[in-house]
Amino acid sequence: MVNYAVVTGASSGIGAATARMLASQGFHVIAAARRTDRLSELVKEIGSSATAVETDVTSDESVARLAEVVAGLDGPLTLLVNNAGGAAGLDEIEVGSVEDWQWMFDVNVLGTLRTTKALMPALIASGNGTIVTVGSTAAFVPYEGGGGYVAAKHAQTALVGTLRLEIVGKPVRVIEIDPGMVRTDEFSLKRFGGDQARADAVYQGVKEPLTAEDIADLIVFAATRPHHVNIDRLVVRPLAQAAQHKVHRES
Repeated sequence: MVNYAVVTGASSGIGAATARMLASQGFHVIAAARRTDRLSELVKEIGSSATAVETDVTSDESVARLAEVVAGLDGPLTLLVNNAGGAAGLDEIEVGSVEDWQWMFDVNVLGTLRTTKALMPALIASGNGTIVTVGSTAAFVPYEGGGGYVAAKHAQTALVGTLRLEIVGKPVRVIEIDPGMVRTDEFSLKRFGGDQARADAVYQGVKEPLTAEDIADLIVFAATRPHHVNIDRLVVRPLAQAAQHKVHRES
């Protein structure tokens, strides 16, 4: 019997890398994201082990449609990877954009809530469910200009921890992966509104920031342990990053 996995934010970065790795491990991946052109390319690359579902995690109706697709599958949903998320801006709080903050809470926190609520019945019914949520080290340490993202990631990690308490005794694991500096094609570029120079400066002089594949590898590792093994939280940073504010940069 085929096991199914839903990966949100699958059109690029960590989500796309996770979809590829899960498919290589025998999962049929439901790749969920807003950008259908990117999803189509990904599914074409993966082949018959992936299905694209247009999904906007900030929309109740869109997530409900994703749940309908899952309900029609011919096998159990055993894995949900809550990966959709992102940061907007680097404004200090006194001039912070309420619009940016609203978007960050909607995609990082409420998006995780929507997909978890919608797919929990299927995960429980599988008898072998796992939820992996991709957070951030921003969930633990604030930094100047990061107020909105830090607050959203703090809220997301509180959601995950509360969920684990509430569903203990049910056959669903709750796992959190919290990366530090990861260089992907889009995260910083989106944060700075398409300003490539500002995005590149984030990683200036950092010899080897983490990659999307590094995080995908950890997601797949955690999700494929024997089901009685629950990795509550994995915090991962590149060697060059000792803390949120302490990064070694080569000249």
